[in-house]
Amino acid sequence: MATFQVLFDTCQVWPPGGVRVPDLLLFWLSALWPQLLAIPLSSSNYLPQNFLPQIQEQVRKIQNDIEELQQRLCADYSLCHPEELILVGQYLGIPKPPLKNCYSQDLSMVACLNQLHYGLQLYQGLVKALGGISPELAPTLNILQLDIGDFAANIWQQMEDLQVAPEIMPIQGTLPTFSSSFQRRAGAVLIFDYMQGFLDMTYRDLRHLSQS
Repeated sequence: MATFQVLFDTCQVWPPGGVRVPDLLLFWLSALWPQLLAIPLSSSNYLPQNFLPQIQEQVRKIQNDIEELQQRLCADYSLCHPEELILVGQYLGIPKPPLKNCYSQDLSMVACLNQLHYGLQLYQGLVKALGGISPELAPTLNILQLDIGDFAANIWQQMEDLQVAPEIMPIQGTLPTFSSSFQRRAGAVLIFDYMQGFLDMTYRDLRHLSQS
């Protein structure tokens, strides 16, 4: 701002008959342009550093819940390999949340946070749809649903703190329905596998958005 004030004052006192003011402005701007490009982005374009440890802990908790459920599905129902259930997943129409706004080459904080929040809401709904999978898995499934909800709420709170939260919370899309116990268990294997990949990408993207 001080540089622009000097420029303004210089223009005001430039003597009549001298260099025209537009020429002077062009000269100054051409000299200052490289410096203006070098000005760092405001810290509001980044997430605060203390947010990352919270995210790391929440991701770890959810992944531990998922691993426990995966192990039980493998041990109790011999459903151990998600790649063998791809056709079942296509038949059921199990969705994956989009993350195109979180790719490193064109990372946008606001768009990425919105997609991450939407993805967590989607997975929370998918986990809820798995209710009734088995009495033995129900307690861990309930914990997983709560942990995902806490993570989504944390992302939303961060958007509100940064004043980038949308005025209306996004509406969850259509979820698949499971008409048999096998479909529910096979769907769970796929959902948990998709969610693990989503969480890995979520942590990586939020780390990019945190100040270095």
